Amino acid sequence: MISLKRNKKGELQKAPGLRTRKSSIYTPNQEKDFVISRGKFSDFLTCPRCFYIDRVAGIISPTPPGWTLNALTDTLLKDEFDECRAKQKSHRILIENNLSHIVPFQHDDIDKWRNSLHYGLEARFKDTNIILKGGVDDVWINTKTDELVVADYKSQQSNFEVTQETYFSSPFKDGYKKQLDFYAYLLMEMDFNVSKDSYLYICNAINQNKGFNGEMIFDEILIHYEIDTSYIDQEIQNMINVLNSDKPPQSNESCENCAYANKRSELNL
Repeated sequence: MISLKRNKKGELQKAPGLRTRKSSIYTPNQEKDFVISRGKFSDFLTCPRCFYIDRVAGIISPTPPGWTLNALTDTLLKDEFDECRAKQKSHRILIENNLSHIVPFQHDDIDKWRNSLHYGLEARFKDTNIILKGGVDDVWINTKTDELVVADYKSQQSNFEVTQETYFSSPFKDGYKKQLDFYAYLLMEMDFNVSKDSYLYICNAINQNKGFNGEMIFDEILIHYEIDTSYIDQEIQNMINVLNSDKPPQSNESCENCAYANKRSELNL
């Protein structure tokens, strides 16, 4: 995919190639606080070299397309859960799954926690200058245990039935697990009591083979995942070590971005 730089009005702009905001670029061994988002931590886990080139060298990767349909689904679901939150009642998907004891969590900062662009969940990593952030889709509470439950919404289309038994069989779903782990980790670091139980609210568009007719029908499935934060401390420390290095680390041998960059550099054009 070839990506063109545009402003908010959709007008073509000169692509700079380098970041200009100093707060987005890390200087090895700097003392000033530096924010790492959930997405950038995911980048590090995927390919440390690409992460370093982005955060330290300040080279901008091509911009991916926006997922506006997925974003709308998230907004509509948040509206539903906010209505339940105000009444402190369980949502229909929870009731259907015999989880009526789980209700949306009421907190003054819930809207900030869900605002990944400007706020999000936030915690400092130990005694370092690294501030970890992540915008969670929602936080529920188990009224039996008073534990917080991390929830994330996912929109997709699959012709195969979505089930608890098969959902995580795809390696592409590993990122969803790490996403839930990271949110739970942040909440724990914020001194909340967090449940091992977390959920993905899957909205799967159905192919009815009857034409579009101005509407799409979705199946709604709740997928359970048991939180695992045991690896996060070590991986964050590994990430900090990379940030403080004076040279980029080895790439993931399966990274297509690195393979493309290497082959392009060989052309000497």
